[in-house]
Amino acid sequence: MDIANRPMRSGYPALLLLALPLPALAAGSEVIGENLLWLAIILMAARLFAPLASRFGFPAVLGELLLGVLLGNLGLVGLHYFESIPKDPIVAFIAELGVIVLLLQIGLETRFKDLVQVGGTAFLVGSAGIVVPFLLGAFIAGPLLLPGMDANAYLFLGATLAATSVGITGRVFRDLGRLDMPAARIVLGAAVIDDVLGLVILAVVSSLVQAGSVSLAEVSRIIAEAVLFLAGSIWLGRKIAPHSSRWLAQLDAGHSMLFAQVLATGLALAWLAHAIGLAPIIGAFAAGVLLEPIFLRDFEEPAIVRELRPAMEKLPPAEAEQAARTLERYRERHHEHLLEPLGHFLVPVFFVYTGMQVKLEALADPGVVLVAIAITVAAIAGKVVSGLVAGQVNRWVVGWGMVPRGEVGLIFAAVGRQLGVIDERLFSVIVAMVILTTLATPPILAWLLRREAPGAGAPGVP
Repeated sequence: MDIANRPMRSGYPALLLLALPLPALAAGSEVIGENLLWLAIILMAARLFAPLASRFGFPAVLGELLLGVLLGNLGLVGLHYFESIPKDPIVAFIAELGVIVLLLQIGLETRFKDLVQVGGTAFLVGSAGIVVPFLLGAFIAGPLLLPGMDANAYLFLGATLAATSVGITGRVFRDLGRLDMPAARIVLGAAVIDDVLGLVILAVVSSLVQAGSVSLAEVSRIIAEAVLFLAGSIWLGRKIAPHSSRWLAQLDAGHSMLFAQVLATGLALAWLAHAIGLAPIIGAFAAGVLLEPIFLRDFEEPAIVRELRPAMEKLPPAEAEQAARTLERYRERHHEHLLEPLGHFLVPVFFVYTGMQVKLEALADPGVVLVAIAITVAAIAGKVVSGLVAGQVNRWVVGWGMVPRGEVGLIFAAVGRQLGVIDERLFSVIVAMVILTTLATPPILAWLLRREAPGAGAPGVP
C-alpha cells in the first residue's frame, strides 16, 4: 500500500512526512510534486512577513516582495531548495492568476464614472510617464552612463524605464483603503494607458532590432487594437452585464453563481486581452470596472443583511437610517467580499514570486551598482515628473505611483536579452533598477498617503 494513502497513527508526528521522498507524497502525480509544499511555505511565510512589515510602518506588499528576494537568494548561503521555484510553470501560472485577481479586485472597487472624470488627466499622466523616461533612458542616461553600446541597446533601456507595474501601486492604495481618492484613480487610469503605450514602444523597438525598420501600419494596428479592446469591452460589457446577471440569477441567485460570474468575466477578458497581444491584467481591470453593483442586484443579498433588517426597525430613526446606509454599502460590495479569500491565497504568491526573480548577484560588481543607482535616479525622475500634469491632486502621490517597474520591467529586459541586444552588464543594471524602484515605492507611497488625510486637499503639491 502507498504510504501516501496509509492512515497516520496518532503517535506519528506529521512533520515526519517532510523526511519522506517528495515524489512519494505526490500519490503518483509528478506534475504537482513539490509545488504543494512550495505554496504552503510561500503562503505562511507571506502572512508572517506582512505584519512584520506593517509593524515597521511599511505596506504588506513590501514584506511579500522582500520575502521573495530572501527565498530567491538563499543559494548565496548554500541553501538551494527554492532556486527552481521561479522557473516552475505551475507556480508561474498561479502567480499570474494572482495579479489578474488583484487587478479584477481593483477594477471592482473603481467606479466607471470616477474613471471617466479623470480620463483626460490620466491620459496626460500616462503619456508623460512613457515619453519622459523613454527619452531619458534612450538618449541621455544610457549614452552618458553606458558609452559605447549599440543604439538598439539604448532604445531597449528606454523602453524598460518607460514600464510601470500597476499591481504594486494598486496593492498599496488598496491596503491603505485609498482607492477612492482622485490621485489613485488617475494613477490606475494612467497605468492602463502606460501599459498600452509601453506595448507600442516595445513592439516598435523589437521590430527595429529584428527588421531594421518599423511599419507605421503595425504601430497603428497595435494602438487601434488596444483602444478598441478597452472601449469595446467596457461599453459592450456594461450593455450585456445587466441581462446576463438577470438570466443567471433566474437559474441560481445564490452567492456561488455571483462569484462564478464575476471571476469568469475577469478571466475571460484577461484571456481576450492576451489573445490580441495586450497584458492580461488590462482585461481583468476592465472586467472589474464594467461590473457595477447595480448590474448584480438580481442575486440574493448577504445573509447578514437579511438578518439585521428586522432588528433595524427597533432602532431610533437616525440610527436606523445610518444602519440602513451601512447595510446597503455592504450589500453593494458583496461581490467584492466574495473574491477576498481567493485574493488572500493568490495575490501574495504573485508578489513573492516577483521578488524571487530578483538576483542579488547583479549587485556584486561595484561598477554595476554605481551605474544602476544613476539609472534608477533617472527612472524615478522620469516617472515623478509625470505627476506635474496631474492637476489639482497630490502630484507626488501620482508621480510615485507610476515609479515601480516590477515584473513589467523584468519582462521588457527579458525580451531585449532574448533578441541579443541586452548584454549581461546592461541586464544587471536593469535588474538592479527594477529592484530599487520596486522596493522603494511601497514605503514612500504609503508615507505620502498617510500624510494626506482622507478628504483633505493636496499637501506637498509641488
